[in-house]
Order: sequence, then structure tokens, then C-alpha cells
Amino acid sequence: MRSSHPILRAAAVAILTGALAGCVSVLPKSKPVQLYDFEGARAASEAPPAASAAAPFDVMKGVGSFDRPSAGDRILTKQGGKAAYIGEARWVSPAAILFDQAVSRAFDENRGPARLLVRGQVGRAEYILRLDVRDFEARYEAGPKAPPTVLVRVRAGLTRGDRSLAGEQMFEARVEAADNRVGPITEAFDKAVGQVTGELVTWTNLAGAPVTAAVTPSPTP
Repeated sequence: MRSSHPILRAAAVAILTGALAGCVSVLPKSKPVQLYDFEGARAASEAPPAASAAAPFDVMKGVGSFDRPSAGDRILTKQGGKAAYIGEARWVSPAAILFDQAVSRAFDENRGPARLLVRGQVGRAEYILRLDVRDFEARYEAGPKAPPTVLVRVRAGLTRGDRSLAGEQMFEARVEAADNRVGPITEAFDKAVGQVTGELVTWTNLAGAPVTAAVTPSPTP
């Protein structure tokens, strides 16, 4: 039989509320997660003389890929055949997004002819740049207590508007962290990203610049 007495119903609600409050009070307290960022444009180089004199051209970033285990906001480490994430530390945004932002900054700060178009920007791109990030991780190559080496490896492909290939290149940076702590490790990521994006922009400037045919002087009669 179901009771409809209001006092009994109120008592049941009070007991249930107290039980829930007790459950909440015994949950363990978690440590705050530290967030880290990288700019990646600090090592962007100036355009080489051969590309500086070339006419400007627009480049659109095509759909690429990013190593799935390291594409999110967790910092991936590897030792031998084992992989793990650094505890209580995250990137401020997914690594794939931060890397795209670093690429854009590297193009913006470079004085070469290549101009990277962003989504919604007016202009017709002469080239499509595809980037596949193969590795984005900290490797403990000298043991778990030694400072790790950050590896950033990216394959780039540049195609023309007619889909013909203008060039392909693999870019790789290895930067040893100054210490086996999260701060120095993220700084090593920053340096590695800066090296890769700087070399990428320099290569794009040269690969996309039109080749001027050499003029052979006519023989003197």
C-alpha cells in the first residue's frame, strides 16, 4: 500500500537529501590541472633571397592529418614501446589546433611571397598546402629520469590549382628538454614547433615561387 501522508513524504525527501549530501562530501579532492601553450613561431626564418624577389602568391591549407594519440589536449610521452600522458598537465587547446595556429603565425611573420589564406578570406589560392603531422611527442630515449627529447615530424605536400605536384618534403625537429619537468618539456615542444614551421615556410616560399628560365646569350657574329 502506498502512503499519501505528507509528513512521511517530507521525511523521505529529507533522508534522501541527506544521503546524497553524504555521498558528495566523501569524494576525493583532485589536484588542479596545469594548462600549457606553445607559440611555435619564434624560430621562423626570413625568406631566402631567391624567394624574396618572387611575385606574391596565395596558399590555402588543405585537409591534413594529425597523429591521433597526440592530437588532443594531453601531452604524449613514449619510452620504448610504451606510451603515456603526463599527469595533471594539458595543452590549453588540442595540440592539433595549437599547431595550426603556429603555422599561421609563421606565415604571417615571414616576408616571403607565400601568403596563407584563412577560411573566409577573399582570394583564390594558387597552391594547396597539405600537412600531415606524423609525430608530436616527448621521447624518453635515455631512461625515465633523464630529460626527454621532443620529436615533431611533419610531411608537407604542395599542389598547384591544376592538382599537379609542386613539391613534397618531410620536416623533423628533435629538441632535448632542459629538465625532466613539465615546464621545460613544453618549452622544448615550443622550440621544435618553431623550427618545423620556420623551415616549412621557407620551403613553401621556394617551392611556390615561379622558376625563371635562364636566358642564354646569343653568340656574337
